[in-house]
Amino acid sequence: MHLTSVTLLRADGPDPDMAEATSTADPGPAAIAALKHVGLVGGLTETKVSCAALGDRLDASTQTASRRLQTLESVGYIERDVVGDGQWVRVTDTGEAALRAEYADYRRLFETDVELVLRGAVTGGMGEGRHYITLPGYAEQFRARLGYEPFPGTLNVDLSEESVRRRGEMAGIDAVPIDAWEGEDRTYGAASCYGVTLVADDERYEEVHAIVPDRTHHDDDQLELIAPERLRDALDLGDGDAVEVRVAATSRADTPESEDVEESDDENEPPADSIETEVA
Repeated sequence: MHLTSVTLLRADGPDPDMAEATSTADPGPAAIAALKHVGLVGGLTETKVSCAALGDRLDASTQTASRRLQTLESVGYIERDVVGDGQWVRVTDTGEAALRAEYADYRRLFETDVELVLRGAVTGGMGEGRHYITLPGYAEQFRARLGYEPFPGTLNVDLSEESVRRRGEMAGIDAVPIDAWEGEDRTYGAASCYGVTLVADDERYEEVHAIVPDRTHHDDDQLELIAPERLRDALDLGDGDAVEVRVAATSRADTPESEDVEESDDENEPPADSIETEVA
């Protein structure tokens, strides 16, 4: 696991009309709407797109449609080949992941007990998990927010091609936040811990979390899992063994202080029927 920090710099006096085209951190809902329309026109394969036609679908000007395509290209959601009478556009794997995250949000809105099942095979890691899992700033949060002290190491899972495509749906599932923190000589990045049931053959281990750093050098085809025990021993796993990673919504084991304060205030308030009101 490789958790890192990132510093965002903003130049003075940005042109508001070009904000959509120059933003690379977050494309925003308007650009995601354009991505959806591109996908609906041509699926996830290469399709010819006219900015005028896209603008009509978005109820926007041709220039606005063009800027949104530029934004999508700048964040890696689409690839474009501009020709004389339009442009050929292809939704990338990253763009597909963004659409799947939107899909997951709608599933949570209209369906109950939504579970995402990812499949893959156990693989060896680079040995970094042990180091990062045991760093005090992370270890304290794991104990408090996950409710256990993780085994000092991660189980790495190489996801199947289909699961790599579906991984973007994790963004729509409630997870436990792990905050960034300051070390002596650097800042360690934030992450999200998703509740997981790990299944291998007929065996399962339920107290597992998939840890997804905000910034990582791992590709999307690999997932890192933590648990109170060494998962290889608990489920008798070896490199290449097939596993299922069943991701479901989870919450913190502790209660944030702000919620404690609100509950305490509520307890101190007298019952509504005990408050005397003055009648004129």
